[in-house]
Amino acid sequence: MRIGIDARMMGKGYGLGRYVEELVAQLQQMESDHEFVFLQPDISWYSIEEQFKMPSVIKKAQVDLMHFPHWNVPFFYRGPFVVTIHDLTMYHYPRPEATTLGPILFWIKDVAHRMLIRRVVRKAKHIIVASEFTKQDVHSTLGVPLDKMTVIYQAPFCKAHEADNTTHDFAKYGIDKPFVLYVGAAYPHKNLERLLEAWKIVEDEYTDQYQLVLAGKENYFWTRLRSSIAERQSIKYIGFVPDEDLTLLYKRASLFVFPSLYEGFGLPPLEAMAHDVPVVSANSSCLPEVLGEGALYFNPEDIHHIARMIYQGLTDEDVRAELRANAGRELSRYTARNFGLQTMNVYTLAA
Repeated sequence: MRIGIDARMMGKGYGLGRYVEELVAQLQQMESDHEFVFLQPDISWYSIEEQFKMPSVIKKAQVDLMHFPHWNVPFFYRGPFVVTIHDLTMYHYPRPEATTLGPILFWIKDVAHRMLIRRVVRKAKHIIVASEFTKQDVHSTLGVPLDKMTVIYQAPFCKAHEADNTTHDFAKYGIDKPFVLYVGAAYPHKNLERLLEAWKIVEDEYTDQYQLVLAGKENYFWTRLRSSIAERQSIKYIGFVPDEDLTLLYKRASLFVFPSLYEGFGLPPLEAMAHDVPVVSANSSCLPEVLGEGALYFNPEDIHHIARMIYQGLTDEDVRAELRANAGRELSRYTARNFGLQTMNVYTLAA
């Protein structure tokens, strides 16, 4: 069977790019009767061009089954396909403030997006979901039968063994104290506004010996957030960080914090765990499922609770040691090989 993979996001180094990179790497290493075709045409995601040109690109590749790693399946594509649904963020946390469209056009776009997803999950031969939480969310929100979905966990990125450069200079990032790290986006559901409020409580009531370092690709929401931290020397937004620096940031971090209200999987805290960083996390959505006993949890809507757990995660050595020990056991559930094998099984199932 000739299987096509939409690999346009490969090489982005974040988000869906991580998923596609891991998928392509595993499929290339596996012995299989299938032939894989990785499609990387110069066609932008979420564009009109994507809707009209991708079907012809796929047709030219002569694939028997297509795997779309996200829900943006071209409306006019008629071939058999598997799709990965990572989450339903846009259903639960739409972002009209980030658009240049007016309210009416945004409403039209949002309705079209919802219609497209419903069509995608109905037409797909099978659906890969990122977690059991996402599986139940897709089932309850879109009415997809549970037996049409398979949970496949992604493996965390880890290059800890390459991060032995202790002379690396973090001055370019303005990091000059021990630090608490956050890596990810700044969308409203990521809950960073409350994290900033909680960090003020940490400084005022517990300790001022740490910095809060925020890393993520620049966009509208990071720009908006930066305006509220411009005068706060203990908070550093350092933008997008390449993998070699990210590995070193994880190794140097005293703690990783993840305050999100909603996630389909939660890769950044797993990456922190893989680099032996204690993690404090929101107790929301999929995060207890994914992180298990490898994290210390807080109520993401209670800034005082967030602050207390951050301080405990920084200073309670017994808790820190327990988190590290538990993380090792939790991480055994996530391997790149299992990710590849289980995805291959879905292709066979969908054939």
